Amino acid sequence: MKILISNDDGYLAPGINALAEQLATVGDIVVVAPDSNRSGSSNSLTLDRPLRVVRAANGFYSVNGTPSDCVHIALTGMLDERPDLVISGINQGQNMGDDTLYSGTVAAATEGFLFGIPAMAFSQVDHGWLNLDAAARVAKDMVLRRLDQLHKPFLLNVNIPNRSYEQLQTVVATRLGKRHESEPVIRAKDPQGNEIFWIGPVGKAKEFSEGTDFHATENGWVSVTPLQIDLTHNAQLDRLKQALI
Repeated sequence: MKILISNDDGYLAPGINALAEQLATVGDIVVVAPDSNRSGSSNSLTLDRPLRVVRAANGFYSVNGTPSDCVHIALTGMLDERPDLVISGINQGQNMGDDTLYSGTVAAATEGFLFGIPAMAFSQVDHGWLNLDAAARVAKDMVLRRLDQLHKPFLLNVNIPNRSYEQLQTVVATRLGKRHESEPVIRAKDPQGNEIFWIGPVGKAKEFSEGTDFHATENGWVSVTPLQIDLTHNAQLDRLKQALI
């Protein structure tokens, strides 16, 4: 099994190192990841400058671009063979509900999916890398699962509570929940006295009923959500046709 691994926390992040260590025991891995933290970069591609790929001392390839850049470059110019899977993570912090639209972790997996390759994104619910070894074992288990019932390619978003492996035996299929609006921006001054703004924290969970990713992880379960890319609002389509007559 050939596996392409990326992330959005950067090639030196503990999450991607733990993930690579586990997946190297079950497949032939190649790691292509950003040279620094690119959280929140979503599916952006860098088009205004050339990108540089550097082989790091740990054998990983680092790219001075986004997670999507990393997977795009690997699939269209670097790799001699097409991978069987694209795996992203392990992210420091959850990617649930509306977060998936902004997430660089999910974006890296999505780029593989867009090229017709099954892909999974892995995130730990809380920051701090607590129980990272357990999360990496869960990722390995998911890669080894027989998912023949799923249409290929598939795109799975996996969120793992920061618990020991023994406490993470329940893996459930979920849908995305919803958050409240984000907190306001944080106003500040730079050293020259100019006004600057920091993006504020994400909002709290708004829709976390049973069956959602928020509900699952709150109960200590591993949440697995199948994602799709078609953004067409089909329920509005007929109304729009009538409105344009």
